[in-house]
Amino acid sequence: MTAAPIRIANCSGFYGDRLAAAREMVEGGPIDVLTGDWLAELTMLVLAKNLARDHGAGYARTFVTQMEQVMGQCLDRGIKVVSNAGGLTPGACAGAIAGVAAKLGLDPVIAYVEGDNLLPRLAELRAAGASLANMDTGEPLGERPVLTANAYLGGWGIAAALARGADIVITGRVTDAALALGPAAWHHGWRRDDWDALAGAVVAGHVIECGAQATGGNFAFFTEVPGLEHPGFPIAEVAADGTSVITKHPGHGGMVSVDTVTAQLLYEIGGPAYLNPDVTARFDSIRLSPEGPDRVRISGVRGDSPPEEAKVALNYQGGWRSTVTLYLTGLDIEEKAALVERALWAGIPGGRDAFDDAEVSLLRTDKPDPATNAEAMAQLRITVKHSDERAVGRAFSARVTELALASYPGMFGDGLVSGAHAYGVYWPTTVPTAVVSQQIFIGGERTVVQPTLPPHPPVVAEVPGVAVAARPAGGAVVRAPLGRVAGARSGDKGGNANLGAWARTDAAYAWLAGFLTTPKLKELLPETAPLTVERHEFPGLRAVNFVIVGLLGEGVAASTRLDPQAKSLGEWLRARVVDIPAELLP
Repeated sequence: MTAAPIRIANCSGFYGDRLAAAREMVEGGPIDVLTGDWLAELTMLVLAKNLARDHGAGYARTFVTQMEQVMGQCLDRGIKVVSNAGGLTPGACAGAIAGVAAKLGLDPVIAYVEGDNLLPRLAELRAAGASLANMDTGEPLGERPVLTANAYLGGWGIAAALARGADIVITGRVTDAALALGPAAWHHGWRRDDWDALAGAVVAGHVIECGAQATGGNFAFFTEVPGLEHPGFPIAEVAADGTSVITKHPGHGGMVSVDTVTAQLLYEIGGPAYLNPDVTARFDSIRLSPEGPDRVRISGVRGDSPPEEAKVALNYQGGWRSTVTLYLTGLDIEEKAALVERALWAGIPGGRDAFDDAEVSLLRTDKPDPATNAEAMAQLRITVKHSDERAVGRAFSARVTELALASYPGMFGDGLVSGAHAYGVYWPTTVPTAVVSQQIFIGGERTVVQPTLPPHPPVVAEVPGVAVAARPAGGAVVRAPLGRVAGARSGDKGGNANLGAWARTDAAYAWLAGFLTTPKLKELLPETAPLTVERHEFPGLRAVNFVIVGLLGEGVAASTRLDPQAKSLGEWLRARVVDIPAELLP
């Protein structure tokens, strides 16, 4: 007899997400599993710093608080909890949860999963021939001072822990989608080579992993979303064949629609083959269809064997940096900026070359004939980096301060006394899948779960074709922002940025796919022009996706961009005014 769909609810999309979400999901309606994603590349670096200050504290403390709020209800109702809040120290996190249970007089079966932490094994891996070269640049790791090194684990360790009776499963660095794949594989009894079913769970997990982004949060057409002041979190009902329905609790704010699900599917992806440790999911096979209010069905997902290499996220100590922002007001903005640069570098021995890196950005936020003081202001952001804290500390800020009464008229700024800050660098690499196993600990007993070793490299499988309407030719056009006919969502992929744009009708997609080429994107977003840009079409989602290589430099923690995670990139694209066929506009 086929098992009923498993209802997997999300209560966290990042470390710092809504604290009340766990209680809201448990009390809001029936669920089978409560999951949450606490980890990102930047979070691992933050946890490393926490761990250095307080040994054993390399996990997400907010998860412990949430468990104190809902543990009793979860046990009473048979709700399993699966979380990657263990971060760098899953065992310590499990100990903290056990402490909460004892305080509440409860006795849950707590499991934790390890095996992702490769930091103690780097020398061993290098001796075995692993180069640990950067996935994006090919540069060897060399002798960089590594702070964290974590492989992305899959969901089979989670499934094994649940099969052994765990009520709460705490992991370190697993893929975000593994938090849904593991419970679904356990519930439905899937085999390791049930590729299509596993791929369907990966897609469902990808949709709910970022919390309220699937229910209208950060959504291009946000004015259409009811209750966005307090949106609910998403639920994936995953069936035995891997199909799923994305929904939310009735009465919770936000909405689930084909558009909100599409937006999240485009978040932080690359090409059609979405690689995970357990399966390669084909995103160009996804089909979405509405199934009643706040219910969207995901079907048609095809899967293939996983890659032969396991992705590893390293972070290393990059050095120190300092940023000051000077405000330039009124007339002669560019001349004022040029004066600052001349005076600043002239007053520092060695000038600009005294730093490992120096970046100066003039942000023209000023308006002509300004009606307010703020509208008259532009910003000059100056960031310097160096391996020596002293070089970018007081020696730098003092020179900027010395200009206060000896430079351009109206001078004032921010960050003049903030001092230097340490920064880390994200380093994506790979190791052979065979060297990464998972260890599950329950009650002092250890079980080893081996990785899925692919029988063959993933292939670009044929997927069912999607009919695309003829692209409009000729006819009247109207100058209007691209966002009037297209949504977008963007984000970071290490040092790269991802930008997905989608249309809401077949006719609009036919035009968008022909219009939004790589050269056109570089024209509309000039900051991308000198960079390598990958472009992929997803007709089933009426979408095109771009990966902009190197836009974020050495990753979020090291980036000097005003928006280091590229969250706003999609909205910049939607604001660009272009020629749009009049028939496509509302």
